[in-house]
Amino acid sequence: MPPIIKVQGLGKQYRIGSDGSAYSTLREALVNRLRSPMSGAQRRNSEDQKIWALRDVSFEVNPGEVVGIIGRNGAGKSTLLKILSRVTEPTAGRVELHGRVGSLLEVGTGFHPELSGRENIYLNGAVLGMSRAEITRKFDDIVAFSEVGKFIDTPVKRYSSGMYVRLAFAVAAYLEPEILLVDEVLAVGDAGFQRKCLDRMKDVGRRGRTVLFVSHNMPAVTRLCDRTILLDEGTIVQDDLSHKVVGSYLKSGLGTMAARVWDENSKAPGNEIVRLCAVRVRTDDGRVTDAIDIRRSVGIEMEFEVLKPGHVLLPNIHVTNEEGVLVFIAGENDPMWQRTPRPAGRFTSTAWIPGNYFSEGTIIIGAAVSTMDPVTIHFFERDAVAFQVIDKLEGDSARGDYAGPFPGVVRPMLRWTTRGPEIKTESAANEEIAR
Repeated sequence: MPPIIKVQGLGKQYRIGSDGSAYSTLREALVNRLRSPMSGAQRRNSEDQKIWALRDVSFEVNPGEVVGIIGRNGAGKSTLLKILSRVTEPTAGRVELHGRVGSLLEVGTGFHPELSGRENIYLNGAVLGMSRAEITRKFDDIVAFSEVGKFIDTPVKRYSSGMYVRLAFAVAAYLEPEILLVDEVLAVGDAGFQRKCLDRMKDVGRRGRTVLFVSHNMPAVTRLCDRTILLDEGTIVQDDLSHKVVGSYLKSGLGTMAARVWDENSKAPGNEIVRLCAVRVRTDDGRVTDAIDIRRSVGIEMEFEVLKPGHVLLPNIHVTNEEGVLVFIAGENDPMWQRTPRPAGRFTSTAWIPGNYFSEGTIIIGAAVSTMDPVTIHFFERDAVAFQVIDKLEGDSARGDYAGPFPGVVRPMLRWTTRGPEIKTESAANEEIAR
């Protein structure tokens, strides 16, 4: 079967230093020229500064594949999807797309703000080449999924960002293009909606449609995508099974790893009350590591600075596995700070997780500080750090001597009691024979 997406030698170059007004009027151009009287030589020097957002990118995607695209900010992920969506033209290379493309690149993309939700559904369907009857058959499903039924005849310019993204995703997913391109917009929705979207994209893949999913949410990528492409500085670094690529990304320094430090307070997660300084994964003897023996305890250390005193602050961690399953959430239970406002200063809180608790694989930690009354999340750094849980197969972990697949989120070493026929010792057996 021929690929539904074929990308060959793709490159996209942007010019740095230009004013970005590619479509300004003649009057605006003259005004800008008078306001900024730059010589021709200076202007040419400015225009000569260029950057490649993508360079020599080649890959193929078969019908029905659900492919993740990951990489740090500026790696070229969104640029790639914009080219595939025909929002922007490539500088080099070619793209072949065999099928209708539905894209969800940012909140409200493809919506006309003056039109109602109903009108935008029909407009988007028409752009995809669907008949009115086809759109009508899907209309009720779209409205039900988006949960904006009461506002379906309201102009979308009056929608909140959450309503916008719910309707936009429902339109993109239910009008059933052969190729669905989704870029990080799921971060706008709440947790329940994100689960719905991921389940819907899985269903789209099972129906033989093709999905390209850009995200910084590693558990979502491994849960949804069998295959993942890792981009860095506009080039493909790795294209393989998702768990392999995500594992490489987390350990490479391109993504999260065993320690994250925010040196500049102003750029650290948080607000005027508290800022995150660092998160580290430690062994029980104090070493920072990205690989933990399954039998050993592991400490998640969170360092944060209280800037404004007088608030009761609860550090908490959110633990997920590589399949996107939330293993647990744990908050600090030190009675000293559960109801006591914290003074200004730097704190270090460490949560200790016992050995023989996790199953093997990648564990991803989100770090947060909250106030419970009223509930306020001061920061939540979603994939803050990550580590690998490794079983050395020495027979003394929860798997015992079994070396085959051992699925599950956790693998606790439980206490067992057994009743049955009495087992005779060798000496007792000899005595019985002598009689």
